[in-house]
Amino acid sequence: MALKFKNLDRLTIRKLQPGQRLAEHGITFERLPNGDGRYTVNIMVDGQRVHRVIGKGSDGVTRHQAEDFIEKTRTDARQGRLNLPKGRKMVLGFEKAAAGYLVKLEQEGGKNIEKKSQHLRDHLAPFFGDNPLSKVSTFDVDRYKRARVEAGAALGTVNRELATLSHLFTKAVEWKWIDHKPAIIKRLKEDKGRITYLVADQAAHLLEAAKHDQCWQVYPFIVIALETAMRRMEILSIRLEHIDLGKQVIYIPQAKAGAREQPITEHLAGFLKGYVDAAEPGQVWLFPASSASGHAVSIEKAFRRVVAAAGLDPKAVVRHTLRHTAITQLVQAGVDLPTVQRISGHKTLQMVVRYSHQSGEHIRAAMTKLERRYRPLQKK
Repeated sequence: MALKFKNLDRLTIRKLQPGQRLAEHGITFERLPNGDGRYTVNIMVDGQRVHRVIGKGSDGVTRHQAEDFIEKTRTDARQGRLNLPKGRKMVLGFEKAAAGYLVKLEQEGGKNIEKKSQHLRDHLAPFFGDNPLSKVSTFDVDRYKRARVEAGAALGTVNRELATLSHLFTKAVEWKWIDHKPAIIKRLKEDKGRITYLVADQAAHLLEAAKHDQCWQVYPFIVIALETAMRRMEILSIRLEHIDLGKQVIYIPQAKAGAREQPITEHLAGFLKGYVDAAEPGQVWLFPASSASGHAVSIEKAFRRVVAAAGLDPKAVVRHTLRHTAITQLVQAGVDLPTVQRISGHKTLQMVVRYSHQSGEHIRAAMTKLERRYRPLQKK
């Protein structure tokens, strides 16, 4: 049934001065200092307080969108009541669901728990708060995406946070915390432009700067990354027992695409031998730390410091640039893509194809080879 408004109509809204507001049927319109207007909703649904910022007039938001939100919220609540099993069912808030999700995920041996924990702790849980997990709507998710982008987060970063949110929904259904996924999550369209990588001279400058940095971990981290294309957490969570110098491999039990044996170069095997031989009795990790996990989980500050010391741009050269560099160098060396996929640990070959951008020198060498194939024919 449509709401009937006596006060919150278009004419009255237009007359509001900065700082003034009007409220009716749980919808509030406030005139902002800059003359813009903002709609918010504050209602009670099934004993739960629901408060949402719907948006600003400058963004095309009208009272009707606030009405639609209220109607959808109440409809979802009615459907939720109809779907309840017999007996009393507690309403699970998002923050409690997030905490329980991480506990059960660790018990199941889930992957990337530390990164998912960071996504939930730093961004998702503060945004969704105590709102019931089953009541998180597609509209709420879209608001989250917009808020993160406006805060300066990269599109790829937001998409990884959305992946954590989606997985939380999936597991919540599996564990029967909720009856169905409450929202549709659409990822942001990322820029598929050229992948940044270092040329040989830049990599050499980076390694030299790392040797002199105060953080002892940053130099071996960069060496391993450049010679294996391993991901950040794959490197920082290396166990000494998983380094096989004889076979020249590092076993990765929880890689992104599943457990694998990471091939290493002969140089890297010799390099790692020094760290293995110098390990303290009972040492478990290659990068031990006093964190809850027992190993280092972050190296960002030291890495940015080394990048700057090497004369490179810390905004352009990030940790993942090392992985891009190793894979790009393999492709430019003429290594076939299936082999590159085996080394890099990518799930699909299509993901490796993205790295087949070539340097001008490499392309010229390829075209020279093509020209030489035709020369005998031209001379006949």
